[in-house]
Amino acid sequence: MELWNSTLGSGFILMGILKDSDSPELLCAMVTALYIVALTSNGLLLLVITVDARLHVPMYLLLGQLSLMDLLFTTVVSPKALVDFLRQENTISFGGCALQMFLALTLGGAEDLLLAFMAYDRYVAICHPLNYMVLMRPRVCWLMVATPWILASLNALGHTVYTLHFPFCLSREIRHLLCEIPPLLKLACADTSKYELMVYVTGVTFLLLPLSVIVASYILILFTVLHTSSNEGRQKALVTCSSHLAVVGLFYGAAASMYVLPSSFHSPEQDNIISVFYTIITPALNPLIYSLRNKEVMGALRRVLRKYNLLTPSTL
Repeated sequence: MELWNSTLGSGFILMGILKDSDSPELLCAMVTALYIVALTSNGLLLLVITVDARLHVPMYLLLGQLSLMDLLFTTVVSPKALVDFLRQENTISFGGCALQMFLALTLGGAEDLLLAFMAYDRYVAICHPLNYMVLMRPRVCWLMVATPWILASLNALGHTVYTLHFPFCLSREIRHLLCEIPPLLKLACADTSKYELMVYVTGVTFLLLPLSVIVASYILILFTVLHTSSNEGRQKALVTCSSHLAVVGLFYGAAASMYVLPSSFHSPEQDNIISVFYTIITPALNPLIYSLRNKEVMGALRRVLRKYNLLTPSTL
């Protein structure tokens, strides 16, 4: 089969979910609405956490990082997909594909690790409240913030370089919403079986190891909460933890389906739906899940809106 030089050619063609949909206009409107919700809700949550001094605690520092990752993650994918649909042009350059893959892998991997640190923070707060400020001192908190970004970016760089070093066939159509490893490997005119095994191993490492930390943390939290005599304290702990578990379920379910399931279980239609879920839907839902069920966040939001004269006493 004839090969093409991807570094000199016109790049790839992204045949995403908007292109193959039976109702592309409706789907485009839904993606636009979800992107606006993700931008607004994550941006507002970041603003509230930054401005309100009462939220300058480890839990909300980590939550702010999650909002930042979600905001960037959906921005890597949604604008490109929407502009391509409106312009009826689905091409992406080789460099653009590499950049999109690197950013998506970095942000996805960083969020994956951050969710494990957030579970540990809840474990310390509920199971060891007297030692919380010692175990979650500022140096530890900033280490929790930096570690996901560093490890995820190194992992993303390695995968991006190695995935795009393969020779690609004459067909340049990526039947996917964005440049990701599984659909790109289907275009490679080379034996990718060993690399697919490496992708599987790193996927298991980045997904299942943090997930095991989350599960262990919440099992310990559950035992502690069940032995709490205060009904109010038990209810507050369960509300906080249930919000986090909802986010974990949304993110890990989609990511595991993409990077842990063997390639024989993948189809372009299934992969497109999964990618939409964790790059567009989840970033829009995460801040709503956290903020609407969190009295401290809602109270801080009211204080910020009053500060900038955007909320009158009659609307409280």
